[in-house]
Amino acid sequence: MKIQSLKRIEVVAGLICENGRVLVCQRRANAAFPLKWEFPGGKVEKGEQLEEALRRELREELQIEVDRAVKIYHYKHVYPGISEVALTFFRIQRYRGAVKNLIFKQIAWVEFEKLLDFDFLEGDLPLIRKLATRDGIELM
Repeated sequence: MKIQSLKRIEVVAGLICENGRVLVCQRRANAAFPLKWEFPGGKVEKGEQLEEALRRELREELQIEVDRAVKIYHYKHVYPGISEVALTFFRIQRYRGAVKNLIFKQIAWVEFEKLLDFDFLEGDLPLIRKLATRDGIELM
């Protein structure tokens, strides 16, 4: 299947960092890519700006209100035979509310160096490798 014929999806994700750790979320067993780990976020809806989508997704998934987010990383990933995903990652600098798991099997606060111990979505791995080694990604 040619890349041109793949479904194109735009996705945003938020990195919420506290005390040297980052929040990661595990998909439910009945979700697409079951039990894989990811950063909270999701698909950008038609007509939605990236930051609007990020705010909506984190409200729906974690019941928090994002006040300030900064784009830190962007790339495309192809899931062969499924889709081409444009991923945009944001560092959540300020939010209101207490993080509450509304949709995931589980959530966890993880030290950056231990991110490679989790079974992340394939599309997240380029960023995971950079975060785990602190290779050129500024989060603070």
